Amino acid sequence: MKQFFLFLFVLTTINQIHSQENLPTDYLSKEFHKSRREAFRNLMPVNSVAVVFSYPERVFSKDINYNFHQNPDMYYLTGYKEPDAVLLLFKEPQGDEKYTEVLFVRERNALKETWTGRRLGIEGAKSKLGFTKVYNGVDFHSFAIDYKKFDKIIYDQFLTNVTTSNSPESLYLIIQAFKTKAGITKEDAASVDLFTSITNSLREIKTSEEMELMRKTVKLSCIAHNEVMKAVGPDMSENEADGIHAYIHRKYGAEGEGYPPIVGAGANGCILHYGENNAAKMENQLLLMDVGSEYHGYSADVTRTVPANGKFTEEQKAIYQIVYDAQEEVFKICKEGTPFQDLNKKATEVVAAGLIKLGIISDPKDVKIYYPHGCSHFLGLDVHDKGNYLGTLKENMVLTVEPGIYIPANSKCDKKWWNIGVRIEDDIAIKKDSYENLSIDSPRKWQDVEALAKQKSTFNEMKFPKI
Repeated sequence: MKQFFLFLFVLTTINQIHSQENLPTDYLSKEFHKSRREAFRNLMPVNSVAVVFSYPERVFSKDINYNFHQNPDMYYLTGYKEPDAVLLLFKEPQGDEKYTEVLFVRERNALKETWTGRRLGIEGAKSKLGFTKVYNGVDFHSFAIDYKKFDKIIYDQFLTNVTTSNSPESLYLIIQAFKTKAGITKEDAASVDLFTSITNSLREIKTSEEMELMRKTVKLSCIAHNEVMKAVGPDMSENEADGIHAYIHRKYGAEGEGYPPIVGAGANGCILHYGENNAAKMENQLLLMDVGSEYHGYSADVTRTVPANGKFTEEQKAIYQIVYDAQEEVFKICKEGTPFQDLNKKATEVVAAGLIKLGIISDPKDVKIYYPHGCSHFLGLDVHDKGNYLGTLKENMVLTVEPGIYIPANSKCDKKWWNIGVRIEDDIAIKKDSYENLSIDSPRKWQDVEALAKQKSTFNEMKFPKI
């Protein structure tokens, strides 16, 4: 009987190991994260310490939490994906051990792991993430460190919505312990600015490993956009179109979306961050889809606008062409050395000229009525990623080019333009003398959009029971 139980134990252990290893093979490596910590340390001032906290868990409803999403800076520097954690980075080696980093993680707990999933724990953080000095989060309270000896303590803005908790391992008490030990009664703007400056400088330039993930997340997002273009029809709901995106993202291994999808038909497409996605039918209107996957932490941000019935009206086509032309002109200056702000200036000039030609506005200043947002933002671990928006473009930056025109009902122009909303958004990698359009696989010209819309999708053939 003892041999039988021993057999079961070994079998269970093997299954657990197998299930833990049955994971994607293209996650960022521990060497990548280590290199990012070294790069961060190189930008720290002499005699300084940096403190990076995880994000907290968020309540979805009552006793149910949202799926956890890590602080991108914590993930970037460690690869750790769990809450209730803190990273310490030191400019100079510390103590007799000459350590330069310490990671505090959630403690292993067999009962809790049965309910909410495996925890990496101390040994996992050492073997999987490459750290040598790792403690449980509860040990942060007693960890011997004199913050007063440092000339500079570097940290990000403190989160204001961390749930109060009496558990010693909770992020709330870990943050409180840090404030007490460091003598912080009020957030130091200079410390936060330095943290932001360092992370902006690092994250705005993508490494080759990051660029590989960016290409994947954008490519699979394009596949999703294309499939919806083929499947869409006047009787399709916004929610169904949203669901096709979600299915394809997960089919290709994405964990989800990088932001709440915007899937708006007609008047809803004129709402910049429309998120209800609940119109029962598209009818014969334009469908604006701003949807991007999140693949291993990296977000795409692709927008396509398609006529639900497969063919643009003359008015829709005219507005669409202006947006397309604005993109084309911006692409021409997407290269190293271009001031970031010039991208939106160029887009605004083209859109204004186009709207004046159509008689929708008479003064270029009024372009903001129908094009109220900027043309570009950085893209990466955040959909609106970190970077220096007042600087110039550099090689291996990834950013969006997304001019748009939105003419809601009751606008001060001819009624024939009302409820036309068009945005075309592509994800661009900057090169020395040019750019790479990462989202080139999804059509942009109105002729190509119409051609794709004529094709049939496998989703058109799917039949489900009526309810």
